[in-house]
Amino acid sequence: MNKNIKKIAVLTSGGDSPGMNAAIRSVVRTCAYHNINCVGIYRGYQGMIEGDFKEMDARSVKDIINKGGTILKSARSNEFRTVEGRKKAYEKLKEANVDALVAVGGDGTFTGAMIFSSEYDFPVMGIPGTIDNDIFGTSHTLGYDTALNTVVDVIDKIRDTASSHNRLFFIEVMGRDVGHIALNAGVGAGAEEILIPEEDLGLERLLESLRRSKRSGKSSSIVVVAEGDKIGKNVFELKDYVDENLAEYEVRVSVLGHMQRGGSPSCFDRVLASRMGVKAVESLLEGKSNYMVGLLNDKMALTPLDQAIKGQSKINLELLRVSDIMTT
Repeated sequence: MNKNIKKIAVLTSGGDSPGMNAAIRSVVRTCAYHNINCVGIYRGYQGMIEGDFKEMDARSVKDIINKGGTILKSARSNEFRTVEGRKKAYEKLKEANVDALVAVGGDGTFTGAMIFSSEYDFPVMGIPGTIDNDIFGTSHTLGYDTALNTVVDVIDKIRDTASSHNRLFFIEVMGRDVGHIALNAGVGAGAEEILIPEEDLGLERLLESLRRSKRSGKSSSIVVVAEGDKIGKNVFELKDYVDENLAEYEVRVSVLGHMQRGGSPSCFDRVLASRMGVKAVESLLEGKSNYMVGLLNDKMALTPLDQAIKGQSKINLELLRVSDIMTT
């Protein structure tokens, strides 16, 4: 054990995701288990610059494992991008006698932690919290499983309306530049087509697929579109194109938006967050720094922060083939 670490801080930064509170709880209680003090930093790196800290013990995180969002709040900080801002943050940590940091967030959060660590030789550990599942070094990020369940539930409800009115629905889901949510939720909800950035379906192939569905007797269809898909500039342009070329369909658009980031975390995300928090704290106490905790082959694994940031999460090719077969 690293006897120089007597107090660990935890913060959440970037977009919120279900499971962040469970991760905070795990970090705080693991610190308590090892007789290490813990402080929560409010509003991410901006709160670190301003010294917005709160001492936390095992009882201060009761009844939060089931809550979505983050009790520590989240905020983006342009000031932390500057040398002066990071210097202020370091001074505040030293004033509070903080010896190490656990940062929960995505690649922006990890980039800030990595730069800060290199400038001040300050121990940091990252926990991936983003519904997009776009971080290298883990099969699942916190919030991804919950977001999938939310999306599938909503698509099931929209399908009821689509069937009742013989409509074609384009449903846009989050995912930034990756199609993990669209692909998995699309397969899980039985979508007729799934449009993701990793595979350029093309407008003509999309039209032919929809015509084929119509000929096979389908009176309604669901097309799941990742927000980063490259076929059209946006989902509404896709709708206009289909309106112009397939008059037999009555087309509607549903953009699910931020509802995908909210809600009580799934059991999977609660357990994953608990495991990641323990691994993050114990890795710091073992003298490790500049790593991200991830899930690989159902085991906790450490990936260097620079690799987690620069690496690309890969789409599941086997699932992509399954989706092609299922949409036949």
